[in-house]
Amino acid sequence: MYKTGESAPVSGDYVFVSLVNPYARCTPTAEERVIPLSRGETFPPLSSCGESCYRTLQRQW
Repeated sequence: MYKTGESAPVSGDYVFVSLVNPYARCTPTAEERVIPLSRGETFPPLSSCGESCYRTLQRQW
């Protein structure tokens, strides 16, 4: 899993797994559930609420 602030190791689509803060009241939007990132790009926080999250690689391209 990859955390907000880390760099993407490979280019691909990354899917939301969970929030870093389990007590945060935030639900990702449909657009935030899966995001494309190029190798070296930084994993962003959820734009809808600014919370950090964990993601995993869904599909490499």
